[in-house]
Amino acid sequence: MVDVREPEEMLRAAALRVTRPRLAVLRAVRAHPHADADTIIGAVREVLGSVSKQAVYDVLAALADAGLVHRIEPSGSPARFEARVGDNHHHVVCRSCGDIADVDCAVGEAPCLHASNDHGFTIDEAEVIYWGTCPDCAAKKT
Repeated sequence: MVDVREPEEMLRAAALRVTRPRLAVLRAVRAHPHADADTIIGAVREVLGSVSKQAVYDVLAALADAGLVHRIEPSGSPARFEARVGDNHHHVVCRSCGDIADVDCAVGEAPCLHASNDHGFTIDEAEVIYWGTCPDCAAKKT
């Protein structure tokens, strides 16, 4: 679920200082679900002007560590970021264009899936990526 609180409140609740770069990155992730870092950097630069790639990467890492954004890494694709956190949802990825959409938890409460052998781990999350072809790409093939 996407946190509906104001970004300033979210940062304070996570014990993070409220800074212009953090606010800009958090707002960019909210505005561009499943965006890669380059897209987020572009959106942040539109707001702040000059900002280094490293600064945005550092903010993304801090926000992910604090649980304010979620990092997903589909195979063969750059890392993507989203503001929907805490509900253990999954994703569907188009093999042709790389478009990503959310898929709600398949069954029940988190972790949604149960491992056949947990090897003694306490499992609190399951990550599933469904692969296929999006409607736009499928229409182009016909």
